[in-house]
Amino acid sequence: MGHREDLLAGAKRCIEEKGWSRTTARDIVAASGANLASIGYHYGSKDALMREALFAAMGDWADDVQRSLEADDPAGGDQDTELRERFEARWTRVLELFGKHQAMWQSQLEAILQVRHDPELRAAFGRAQPEGRQGLVGLIHGIDERDVDEETSRVMGSFYMTLVSGMIVQMAIDPELMPSAHDLVEAMRRIVGDAPAAPDALPTPDALPIPDALPAPDAPASPAG
Repeated sequence: MGHREDLLAGAKRCIEEKGWSRTTARDIVAASGANLASIGYHYGSKDALMREALFAAMGDWADDVQRSLEADDPAGGDQDTELRERFEARWTRVLELFGKHQAMWQSQLEAILQVRHDPELRAAFGRAQPEGRQGLVGLIHGIDERDVDEETSRVMGSFYMTLVSGMIVQMAIDPELMPSAHDLVEAMRRIVGDAPAAPDALPTPDALPIPDALPAPDAPASPAG
């Protein structure tokens, strides 16, 4: 590899080992075997190198998920399988690989918290959004991301990205708080209204029987006189 590739690999290693905020240019040099001047020559700045390294690490996660799913289902699976079943099976594997790449996700969270004060980082995340949405739809639906149309990417891809973002936050706080794929499916099932009421649920006022006619209240006694 040349210095450019060495620097990128070193920056990715630092993101994994030290995190986004704590990584310095000297850390990257030490991890890559390059020199400080080469950072400016190849990437313009340490921040630009870190941005590229972070998105490359996110791509490594997606590739890892794809390989894992293909190993489980090399033929791409039965396209007639209910989306609910595919979602649960594939999202289970996605969650398993969250733990493997936990350090990268924590670095991404650190970076996201800085976008308010870093317009270039904010713009980089913005440019990555459409491709990320398409990629998630491809992973979960078991299709080539190039076949994901704009409307599906906007609706389904945004939804999956929202789930990923929430998982990152919960994992950073306590991995035990992360819901399982089954829990996510159950939550969505209840939201769309096809879940049966819990056996011990109390009837709501709207569910109470309404009599055909309410009895008229007793008339007050007429005053004497």
